[in-house]
Amino acid sequence: MKILTKGNYYGAKRSEIHVNGVVLSEYNYLAAETDWHFHENPYFMYVIQGDLYDINKKRKTTCPSGSLVFHNWQEPHQNTRESEFARGFHIEFERPWFDEKKWGVDLWEGSQLLENPELHHTLAKLYFEFKCQDAFSDLSIELLLMNLCEKIESKRPVSSLKEPSWIVPLKELLHDDHTTLSLQYLSEKLGVHPVHLSRTIPKYFSTTLGDYLRKQKIKQALSYLMNSNFSLTEISYICGFSDQSHFTRTFKLYFGVTPKAFRNRMSA
Repeated sequence: MKILTKGNYYGAKRSEIHVNGVVLSEYNYLAAETDWHFHENPYFMYVIQGDLYDINKKRKTTCPSGSLVFHNWQEPHQNTRESEFARGFHIEFERPWFDEKKWGVDLWEGSQLLENPELHHTLAKLYFEFKCQDAFSDLSIELLLMNLCEKIESKRPVSSLKEPSWIVPLKELLHDDHTTLSLQYLSEKLGVHPVHLSRTIPKYFSTTLGDYLRKQKIKQALSYLMNSNFSLTEISYICGFSDQSHFTRTFKLYFGVTPKAFRNRMSA
């Protein structure tokens, strides 16, 4: 089976930078199907444009634009391109980085699709710095990488806290339902009283339901911002914001820049 060494992926490299033991790169995916392979280092793949399937020994995962996937080292897999064009952003960790930062290389296991919107926000900020490349970008990237690891570590299940049976269906609704979500809508879908939902959710999401929903809407908007075919007004409507002004205010709250400024930097 083919082993891809540091910084190597199937496709055509658009750009690459190295930041203290971490390789960040952007690729156009050209092959309709890759060989089975694994990478010598663990890495994240963020699908910027297009649709892919990620296939490993256990499952076949649909990865549309906006998907975030993690592969640990020596995890065999292959990819198929399901759209005419596809492009991805990679963050690859050399294993000494984990020792230096006091993280175990086994922090995450195998291959997994990461749904939590907080992780997507951090990846988007990393991509912004990757594209920006000014005097502050290297420091920003290092801090964001640590923040990413901390967030993933914090999302590990707490064995002493047994999740209610409705938590998994709730997460599926929040991640997959593109309708305008509300507490009453979730209550009716799950058969759980709205007051109980609002009081219980912070224990398992480390934030309020309102904040989680806003983050989820921004997560959806990020993939559309990468695609110039969608106007800001269209993105606002698709992602459930009341209007473009609401979208702009919410986006700036989490990213510190407007959606327009973010898009302009991504296309630079």
